[in-house]
Amino acid sequence: MSDVTRYSYSLDLQLFSQEKTEKATPKKRQESRQKGQVAKSQELPGAGILTLTFASLLLLGGFFKDRIISMFSDPLSHRMGMDLTLNNIMDYFSQLFIQFLIIMAPIFIVVMIVGAVMNYIQIGFLFTGEPLKVKFSKINPVEGFKKMFAMRSLVELAKSIIKLVIIGVIAYLSLWGEQDRIIQLSHMPLEGILSFTAELTVMLGIKIGAALCVLAVFDYMYQKFEFEKSIRMSKQDIKDEYKKMEGDPLIKSKIKERQRRMAMMRMMQEVPNADVVITNPTHFAVAIRYEGSSMEAPTVIAKGQDYMALRIRELAKDNGVITMENRPLARALFERTEIGETIPGDLFQAVAEVLAYVYKLKGKVQ
Repeated sequence: MSDVTRYSYSLDLQLFSQEKTEKATPKKRQESRQKGQVAKSQELPGAGILTLTFASLLLLGGFFKDRIISMFSDPLSHRMGMDLTLNNIMDYFSQLFIQFLIIMAPIFIVVMIVGAVMNYIQIGFLFTGEPLKVKFSKINPVEGFKKMFAMRSLVELAKSIIKLVIIGVIAYLSLWGEQDRIIQLSHMPLEGILSFTAELTVMLGIKIGAALCVLAVFDYMYQKFEFEKSIRMSKQDIKDEYKKMEGDPLIKSKIKERQRRMAMMRMMQEVPNADVVITNPTHFAVAIRYEGSSMEAPTVIAKGQDYMALRIRELAKDNGVITMENRPLARALFERTEIGETIPGDLFQAVAEVLAYVYKLKGKVQ
């Protein structure tokens, strides 16, 4: 019986999976934000508005009391003998409406400020008309039926039940704690009854609002978790996004390769114009040109290593360009200069000696 050797290979199956396991990229987050898709809790502004509205009633109780008493006592004090003409009636209701607006103004201001601040804290400044666009998919009855039994719908149902329980418990405990005073209401004057009822209502509203604020914080954390989950991306999504942003890597590599070949062709076309080619002798080749009338210093017009160095030497030989072996200088020029750059100052002397020798051979005077 022959032995059978088994080989096992580990393979990351996520490379072939469309499961969204990766965090969203900044570009994906920006696109979602432009569409109005953000982590936002509707409970947080509502709870904040409820709490601070009742708090404003507590702080501005005297203001509301005086205005309400004035509004209801004015007809009895000053309007009993009023002539019932159209102008008088319109004037009276205009003043009544203005007094109503003055009474409600603090509440309106609190609601607008708290709502704006709560939304800004959650999502910052965001203005987009994308959520207002008509999407027929939203009125699809099949999709609507599916959403009724989705996890988000169950969470919203549980959240509503929890809110009702919180409100019920707080109301029960608050009323139970005031049961002695409630029983004594029948022996209290009307002003005392109204004062007690207003105080109890305001304190109950503040307690309920504070409790809902705590619930809203947890709801915001849940909404943020769900949002992060909804914008997750698969590995393939990230690759596709990268291709769109940066271009196809294969195409980019081909473009770079073509650019490199064109640069090499231009460089090789400059070799016949060189004054000298300094070699290693086989590993490096650097072509140098110097025109005293137009150049401040000798310039490297071509360089190469190994096969490219061989091509530069062959091209120099074919075009009658002198080739000189100087290993340290060739290596230094190759490593420290780029094509089109002048040679470093500390190499001037060595290069000048080479050029002087070349000019002597050519009988050229610089």
